[in-house]
Amino acid sequence: MTSTRGTRLPRVRASELVGRGWLNTGGKDVTLADLRGKVVILDFWTFCCINCLHVLDELREIEERHRDVLVIIGVHSPKFVHEADPVALAAAVERYEVHHPVLDDPDLVTWQAFTARAWPTLVVIDPEGYIVAQMAGEGHAHAVETLVRDLVAEHEAAGTLHRGDGPYVAPQPQPTTLRFPAEAVELPGGTFLVADAGHHALTEVAADGQTLVRRIGSGERGLVDGGADEARFSEPNGLCLVPDELRERLGYDVLVADTVNHALRGVRLADGHVTTVAGTGEQYMVGAVDNVAPLDGGTSNPVEQGVGDRWPARQVKLSSPWAVAWSPQLAEFVVAMAGHHTLWAFDGEQGVVRHLAGTMNEGLVDGAPADSWFAQPSGLSVDAAGRLWLADAETSALRWLDPADGSVHSVVGTGLFDFGHRDGPADQALFQHPLGVAALPDGSVLVADTYNGALRRWVPAEGDGPGTVSTLATDLAEPSGLLLPAGDADHVLVVESAAHRLTRVALPEGAGTQVDGGAHRTQRPVTQIGADIALEVVFHPAAGQKLDDRWGPSTSLQVSATPPGLLLDGGGDDVALTRTLRLDPSVGEGVLHVTARAASCDADPAIEHPACHLAAQDWGVPVRVVEGTDATLVLPLHG
Repeated sequence: MTSTRGTRLPRVRASELVGRGWLNTGGKDVTLADLRGKVVILDFWTFCCINCLHVLDELREIEERHRDVLVIIGVHSPKFVHEADPVALAAAVERYEVHHPVLDDPDLVTWQAFTARAWPTLVVIDPEGYIVAQMAGEGHAHAVETLVRDLVAEHEAAGTLHRGDGPYVAPQPQPTTLRFPAEAVELPGGTFLVADAGHHALTEVAADGQTLVRRIGSGERGLVDGGADEARFSEPNGLCLVPDELRERLGYDVLVADTVNHALRGVRLADGHVTTVAGTGEQYMVGAVDNVAPLDGGTSNPVEQGVGDRWPARQVKLSSPWAVAWSPQLAEFVVAMAGHHTLWAFDGEQGVVRHLAGTMNEGLVDGAPADSWFAQPSGLSVDAAGRLWLADAETSALRWLDPADGSVHSVVGTGLFDFGHRDGPADQALFQHPLGVAALPDGSVLVADTYNGALRRWVPAEGDGPGTVSTLATDLAEPSGLLLPAGDADHVLVVESAAHRLTRVALPEGAGTQVDGGAHRTQRPVTQIGADIALEVVFHPAAGQKLDDRWGPSTSLQVSATPPGLLLDGGGDDVALTRTLRLDPSVGEGVLHVTARAASCDADPAIEHPACHLAAQDWGVPVRVVEGTDATLVLPLHG
């Protein structure tokens, strides 16, 4: 069920925008008074969050269409310690081509003033300075577009709309050979091919790692197949060399995870020709239904039917593929699908994909492939025994998948909210948002510990212990990819993304140093609530839309808690967006995990092919049980 509230909120004045400073404004502060006469959208985001990056992409076209009447303000409220670094934030704003002002809110002052509870959250403010809507999660592009058009028409008629330039001032980036590179592979001639995400291209550099050899891709963001000069990518992040025996049959030599295009691309090295081999170019939205039939029969929902079924690769929507690796044991390419927290497999000869592991729930759960949870799986590497290692970025974890049965195992990491820089026994070690891994011949695994700026190594125990973690190098600039050069067992090539370069780092013969930089937990304001509470997820379809129940219930709600004992009653899955929860006062505090989905489509029955939209969000709400406090917890999926 949905809330009975309308799409417009009661007329409440927006709070002032307070933070440490501003980016993309030419050094000027921005106040709400400066924005009077404009429709304003506050986008509460953090640059580690794949859902936040999806919203940035959803807003690009809306921003461009309405630039004379609409001002988007990015309010950056960090999750990780590294994200609170103003230099790192400035790099992220440039990396993701954020073309609007950004408020640096490291202490979550503005976050609290607007009662944001999740990344991402959007708040819409009308030209008179009143809040008119708040919505969490991604998938709101249609609702936002409709609301902006309605507000423009309403306030233009009332004379309260001001057309003209907003406060955005474009920065001037310095030219570099590489721009926020993500990963690299070594080519047969000793050169390196780099996923040059910031240039929306693949860049080949000489053996020195610096000298430009050529670029594959025009450098303009887009999804275009063709020759090296006309092809287009959009923030490619992952690369994998195709096995020699397959190259002639497939017609390409390198497989690319073209992240923002939600596609896999094949590249022929001889002439740089690019071909899309998987994905439609559209993002798969969790809970949506695509009318694509599996090759083996069955239902028509590629992701949510679980693991095993095979699907035509060019007809299935993907979601932010981040990395690819060849698995000899599976005889398939494995894809880290960061956008909905799953692993997939791609068979290039058959032209099919299959869901390999993960439920689409975000978190850290080991076990059978159909039961395991991931959180933005990013880097992949296959070891000599065939195990598939992965960097699970949002849980700051090092994990592996057994290709024999698909089971998932963790060696470092505890969950979404714990991170740090701590060496020692692996079951006590901590990373901070790692993006890259490389399995070494001796059974150890290197980790690009991205937000710690470090190169780490996990070494297995001789017996049944958890193994140990040490630090091999520090002061790296967001290391995101690792490559073991052929014929050089003493070094690893590190892709330093924020420094726009490839760096050779020596591998010590023995163990690395032991660092204890402390443990951290994501700090957000704690909500005080009673032991018995009414949970309400507010959702109302946008104007001209209705709930879409053509293929079953249009909404779903999943609730759990950390620690599990906090939640005595009300957990589990159901379709209603309201639920009564009972918490244990003796446990006292923890995190409520709430996942909500709501599908809507065009309401006019005369429309033969209605446009449909899915709103989806995962919340982790820190709570403390206090007698006599609020008995209602309201979360706006769309309000």
